[in-house]
Amino acid sequence: MNFNIKEIVNTTLILFSIIDITGNIPIVISLRNKVGHIQSEKATLVAFIIMLGFLFLGGALLKLIGIDLASFAIAGSIIIFIMAFEMILGVQIMKDVEPETASIVPLAFPLLAGPGVFTTLLAIRAEYKVENIIAGIVINLVFVYIVLKRTEYIEKWLGRNGLTILRKIFGIILLAIAIKLFKTNAGL
Repeated sequence: MNFNIKEIVNTTLILFSIIDITGNIPIVISLRNKVGHIQSEKATLVAFIIMLGFLFLGGALLKLIGIDLASFAIAGSIIIFIMAFEMILGVQIMKDVEPETASIVPLAFPLLAGPGVFTTLLAIRAEYKVENIIAGIVINLVFVYIVLKRTEYIEKWLGRNGLTILRKIFGIILLAIAIKLFKTNAGL
């Protein structure tokens, strides 16, 4: 094992910006209000397993089913775009049967471990050692776990108006991320 602090810090910061748990607080609170309870441990553990699985098998899996990374990223950008649209306008486009829990879908996947994270993991795997990437994943998921555990406190602290403002602001940021991800992978 060759742990490298610089690689760990870089990986942590890159993943932190992609996972964006602070920006997803309004979504997490909304999910909790819909389903009643979010199992923080389960969501964090499932996100970790998904990220590790994709780190080791993602490239091969995409090749096996004939999907290139750019197409995968574009598909992910469309999902992120729709989620942002919902946040900004306060509408619901993606309608599923109401789940009993939001811990796995949509929280662990695609919110925490989604296309942006998958694309990032494949990209940084070419530059950094696997053990440093795993350390960056763990650091991020510890922070995610803390935020998930404290959403009730965060909701009380921000209040209804604060949450609405935060949801709109991060909706616009999420929309910009979706457009950037689309442009980058569509070659625009």
